[in-house]
Amino acid sequence: MLTITAINAFNDNYIWVLRQDSQQTVYVVDPGDANVVLDYLHKHQLTLAGILITHHHRDHTGGIAALAAHVEQTTSHALAVYGPQSEDIQGINLPIDPKLNDTLTLPFIDAPVRILSVPGHTAGHIAYLVDGALFCGDTLFSAGCGRLFEGTPAQMWQSLSLLAALPDATCVYCAHEYTLANLKFAQAVDSDNEALKAYVKRANDLRAQNKATIPSTIGLERAINPFLRPLAPTIVNSIKSKFCDQDLTKADELTCFTLLRQWKDIF
Repeated sequence: MLTITAINAFNDNYIWVLRQDSQQTVYVVDPGDANVVLDYLHKHQLTLAGILITHHHRDHTGGIAALAAHVEQTTSHALAVYGPQSEDIQGINLPIDPKLNDTLTLPFIDAPVRILSVPGHTAGHIAYLVDGALFCGDTLFSAGCGRLFEGTPAQMWQSLSLLAALPDATCVYCAHEYTLANLKFAQAVDSDNEALKAYVKRANDLRAQNKATIPSTIGLERAINPFLRPLAPTIVNSIKSKFCDQDLTKADELTCFTLLRQWKDIF
């Protein structure tokens, strides 16, 4: 059994810890802060086997050097650091080209790890899928998606479509607690969505108790995330009202997604 635990970092980051059964050896995903990871390892008497990186932004990579130094000092072994080959990330010693290698086998983890190429937020962003758990960095958020810092709307739409095609039960472990802010936008563009209304209540209840809204699931996101359902009638009508100067009589998914992302950027 794979156990997944969140370490809180910065204002709203989650660093995910992967642990197989009762083993004392773990992996972490996107450790932007080494100190909180080291504190967690010490508290639970765990050994760090490796790091999985989704993309190059500092809040996801900032802890690599210190964690690698810690492992080398305590074990005399180099820390395994996986990440996208196409992005300039210092400290990666096991670069991944998803075009050549779409599966990883990790020591101490029983299930194979599938690599997904999901450009959009950054040009070389990747995601990891292991044992029904998706670690998608800043590509897909609960009720939202990442900003387009380097990629195109077409790339992001293709990436989100790839993730949305995963089984409904797939757990979505994104890297930020952005859910409530995303839900405000989702309500503004999809006001008739009953599943969304129910999720708003649940998410607010969780945050009121200082509990995470993550993980979500692909099934839930398909029902409530406007960026996965841009042709839903209410959403299309909202887009038409917002962008009344554009002819949207024949709008397709990519067009509506692009306009939604533009709208969210200034919401």
